[in-house]
Amino acid sequence: MGTVRQLLDKKGFSIWWIAPHETAFKALEMMAEKNIGALLVINEGKLEGIFSERDYARKVILKGKSSKETTVGELMTPELCCIEPDRSVEECMALMSEMDVRHLPVFEKKKLIGMVSIRDVVNALLSELNITISELTDYICGKGYGPMY
Repeated sequence: MGTVRQLLDKKGFSIWWIAPHETAFKALEMMAEKNIGALLVINEGKLEGIFSERDYARKVILKGKSSKETTVGELMTPELCCIEPDRSVEECMALMSEMDVRHLPVFEKKKLIGMVSIRDVVNALLSELNITISELTDYICGKGYGPMY
């Protein structure tokens, strides 16, 4: 069972963010360039929220607003659900499911150290599952575990 820290060790600790006064259009450009689905919203060094593709779809497109005129601060989700790096990937998945979120900022001792997405978590869980399947297959077939009786 892996941890969020191990997940970050593999994917990297990069944190992509935008200021609340920037436009939704600029945020979308950045998200497309980085191939990510959300940006943390940081103002003067303080984490204020998160802006995601979901925020854009529900608060711009459906309400007839303009992405070139609407600021990230108007659209962001201010309530953040966070996780600590020593929690398990399974706990992370459970929290994401329970809170219905696709991105979790990772904090260690009140310091932002990274962010994980549902894609990161699913990939980590699939990797663990594939290892388990391989080990069970080898065991059943008698590979590498001594003689079969």
